[in-house]
Amino acid sequence: MPLYNLFPLSILKEKILLNQNIKNEMIETIDKMYSNSENIRYKNDQSSWTGDTQGFEYLLKDKKFNFLLNEVKKKLIEYIKYLGINDNSIQFYLTRSWATISNGKEEITKHKHKQSHISFAYYLKKKETDSNIVFFDESYQNEIIPGIFVNPTVKRQKVLHQSNFLNAPSIHVDVQEDDIVIFPSKALHGTEPDKINNKRISISGDIVCVAKDSKLLENIMPPLENWDKI
Repeated sequence: MPLYNLFPLSILKEKILLNQNIKNEMIETIDKMYSNSENIRYKNDQSSWTGDTQGFEYLLKDKKFNFLLNEVKKKLIEYIKYLGINDNSIQFYLTRSWATISNGKEEITKHKHKQSHISFAYYLKKKETDSNIVFFDESYQNEIIPGIFVNPTVKRQKVLHQSNFLNAPSIHVDVQEDDIVIFPSKALHGTEPDKINNKRISISGDIVCVAKDSKLLENIMPPLENWDKI
C-alpha cells in the first residue's frame, strides 16, 4: 500500500523474568510501603497508590531490587540503540523509582514525567484482566478535519467508520506480568479506566540523560562533575 507512516512514537516492550521468590520478596516490601504511606490524603478512591507521592521514591536503591535494576539497565541500552543513539556518549542517571498498586477500578490518570528524559514501567504483578498502559496522541498528525478523531457526534453519525492506528487518539498497549515498557518521559500516558484490578503492581522509574563529554556539544546536559552549586 503506497502509504508512508512518519514520525512514530517508539515504545520498547520486553520481558524481564525474575525468580518467583525474588518477586514475592519485592511484593512484600512494596506492601509494607503501602501500609506506611506518608501522604494518604493525596490518594482518592479512584486513583491508584503511587509510592513516589507517599515518601517512597527511591525504590530501586533497596538491595532486594538489585537484579531488577541490572535488567532494566540492559533494556535501557537496547532501547537507546534502537533509536540510533550512541550509548557510549551518554551517562544515564536513575533519578527516582517507585511502585504503584491498583485495586478495583483505581486508575492512573493521563500525565507526563516532565522532570526526566526516559521512563519505564515493569509489571511485577498483573492479571490478564488488569488495566493496561495507555499512550495518548497529542499531535493528531492525520487529523485533516479538527476533532474528527475524537468528537462524539462524529462517532455517533459514523463519519469515522473504523478506528485504527492512523486515527486513534490513544493506544492501549497490552502488557503482561514480567513485561517492561520503556518510553520517552514526555509521552502522555496513563492506565485504562473502568477495569477491575486485582492488586496490579508495577514498578516505575525516571532516567535523565547527561553527556559524558560536552566539548563542542549542544542540547545535551553537560557532565555533572562540571556543575557548580550556587
